[in-house]
Amino acid sequence: MTEKVKFGIIGVGNMGSGHLRFFMNGDVYNGRVTAIADTNPEKLKLAREKCPGDYVCYGSAEDLIGKSDVDAVIIATPHFLHPPLAIAALKAGKHVLSEKPAGVYTKQVKEINAVASASDKLYTVMFNQRTNPLYIKMRELVQNGTVGTIKRVNWLITNWYRSQSYYDSGSWRATWAGEGGGVLFNQCPHQLDLLQWVTGMMPKKMRAFCSFGKWHKIEVEDDVSAYFEYENGATGVFITCTADTPGTNRFEILGTGGKLVCEDNILKVWKLEQDEREFNATYKGGFGEPKCTYQEIRPQGENPQHVGILNNFANAILGLEPLFVDGREGLAGVTLMDSMLLSTWKDKMIDLPFDDDEYYAELQKCIAGSSRKDVQSVVLNTEGTYGSGK
Repeated sequence: MTEKVKFGIIGVGNMGSGHLRFFMNGDVYNGRVTAIADTNPEKLKLAREKCPGDYVCYGSAEDLIGKSDVDAVIIATPHFLHPPLAIAALKAGKHVLSEKPAGVYTKQVKEINAVASASDKLYTVMFNQRTNPLYIKMRELVQNGTVGTIKRVNWLITNWYRSQSYYDSGSWRATWAGEGGGVLFNQCPHQLDLLQWVTGMMPKKMRAFCSFGKWHKIEVEDDVSAYFEYENGATGVFITCTADTPGTNRFEILGTGGKLVCEDNILKVWKLEQDEREFNATYKGGFGEPKCTYQEIRPQGENPQHVGILNNFANAILGLEPLFVDGREGLAGVTLMDSMLLSTWKDKMIDLPFDDDEYYAELQKCIAGSSRKDVQSVVLNTEGTYGSGK
């Protein structure tokens, strides 16, 4: 019988308590929770009540990392703490799974990446949307040349409506000092990760328009429209908001060989019989266009989401399978988030990669004017909120 990996969960709010349930339900076959930590005693008490088990409770992450005998930690704290806690755990000889995003600012993420590269322990980020068969298929079709050379990438992702009560559920939530950003950092890390993972490309230029507290009484962005330019001449648009209802989730990739559209849990595929660039150069009939075939692909296989990442992490620690997500890849998504804010703050198109210190300085200005909300923290039930694209 395989010895199970001993896990410690740091932070048992919305996400951390959800992970605890997975373990208590037996969904993580080769892992078990032996310790949890939270600075809020009420959250520890609630976790005990909802998920009783044989684990030790600690009042701080430092105590869990230093005093428990866990093999691996899951970091489910407010975003600013992801890198420093990951660094502390890796240096203490623990494997690390961090909730998304990998961090708030690129300078911070590069620090954890350097520590991870020097460590012999595994480091991963909870990019559970990479387990979705539709996105896996999209990536495969891009890689095998089905769409040819990418010309345009558009993602309209607004199907995560949030009321004011959501933002009022935590004193750190939707503040510059507590969260470091809004919809880009809380809801969109998966999409911004998939944007570059599926296409295999990062923009070289960015112009974004972020609206801060446009639809809610919050400090940070809740409505974003961004325009990208890529090295090969392709362009892209990314739009997101937490106030649209009913919302939309439509991811489109257009290339010289065809088009992919992922929407409503269906992948639509158009394949040109002749590459558009070749057709353009050789066709003499004026108004014609290349013929194409069309098919719809519906999910095949499992979409294990968080449980899939947790099981892979435990199995990878035991040497049973390769690690699915290298945590160092989290830098790409944070780069996109930060570049959108920096472009807005500077009111101009910016080049990627940008100056890490310049972004950090601008963020500190926002943090200096930030205020902590005097609200009672509430642990919300996140079950059923992930969907195929959330």
